[in-house]
Amino acid sequence: MITCVVHYTIDPGQIEAFEEFAREWMRLVAKHGGVHHGYFLPAEGASDKAEALFSFESLAAYERYRARFATDPEFLAADRIRDESGCVLRYERTFMRPLLP
Repeated sequence: MITCVVHYTIDPGQIEAFEEFAREWMRLVAKHGGVHHGYFLPAEGASDKAEALFSFESLAAYERYRARFATDPEFLAADRIRDESGCVLRYERTFMRPLLP
């Protein structure tokens, strides 16, 4: 199993758009064979940080999912939410392997 951890810098004034963007990506990960562990959003005070974690059975499975980004209408529509609202200022992906009990 491989888990993708995404560290976001978001526009706090666009949190509703970010939540819409996040809901779409949770749905798309699940639809394409992954398990989404959720988005973690600012809860108190001023913050521009958010996190997301999702897993696929392997890096190859993740790459099959990722290959759809440029052509699949649902992926393109999800990215339009981000692009048109400006809710994501930048992001960074890290791949990790979970150590589970």
